[in-house]
Amino acid sequence: MPIDPAAFNRLTQKIIGAAIEVHRSLGPGLLESTYTQCLHIELTARKLRFEAQRSVPITYKGVTVDGCYRVDLVVEDLIVVEVKSTLGILPVFESQVLTYLRLTGCPIGLLINFNVPKLIDGLKRKLNPRAHIPPGQSAPQWKQENL
Repeated sequence: MPIDPAAFNRLTQKIIGAAIEVHRSLGPGLLESTYTQCLHIELTARKLRFEAQRSVPITYKGVTVDGCYRVDLVVEDLIVVEVKSTLGILPVFESQVLTYLRLTGCPIGLLINFNVPKLIDGLKRKLNPRAHIPPGQSAPQWKQENL
């Protein structure tokens, strides 16, 4: 059964709230690494579990190839967060998030560009079209266990 993106609103709102707090305190124009470190502090303060720089191996036709990608953040094993500090959100950044969603199996991705006057203008939410509710679980059960 396909996922309901609304099931993740509460969690994505918490992540976006953390990002807004970082942006409100620091403003635009700093390095991505600075925003990422501060976002870690805010997510921790909000008691959200996350993994930074999650290694994602690449498998091609059943063979794991040398090298891997690193996802900036995976929050609560559900939400991929890609942090940027660029002049704008390019289509390739959105494609990158969609690829990370496919590789991790996470249902939702957030692309956050801190280099904007208003953070809301630097946010993109992406849905993994391949994510499904695990067999044997109803949508409400899956939502409660994973949010």
